[in-house]
Amino acid sequence: MNPTRNAVVTPDADEDVLVDDDIGTRIGAPWKVVLYNDDIHTFDEVILQLQKAISCSVQRAESIAFEAHTKGKAVAFSGEFNECFRVMGVLREIQLVVEIEG
Repeated sequence: MNPTRNAVVTPDADEDVLVDDDIGTRIGAPWKVVLYNDDIHTFDEVILQLQKAISCSVQRAESIAFEAHTKGKAVAFSGEFNECFRVMGVLREIQLVVEIEG
C-alpha cells in the first residue's frame, strides 16, 4: 500500500483557511443586480429591458438607467439570489452588462 495515496492534506499552521459555514442562509440574503453603463445601448432599450426584468414603472427604469449612465453603475434590483439571477438573465438578453453582488 502506498502511504501517500490515502493521506489527508491539512493546511500549515500559518496558512489561512476560509470556511463558509453559512452558505444556506447566504442564498436568501439580500443580493443586488448591478447594471453598468455602456456605449452600445440607447436609453430606450435599457428602459424597456428594465421594465421587462423588474416590472417597474417607466420613471423608475429611467432613474436606474440615468444613474448607470452618470455614475457608471446602478443597483437595478435587490432581493433573494434566485430572483436576482432571473433579473440578470432578462437584462442580459440584450447583452446589458450586469452582475450580482452579495
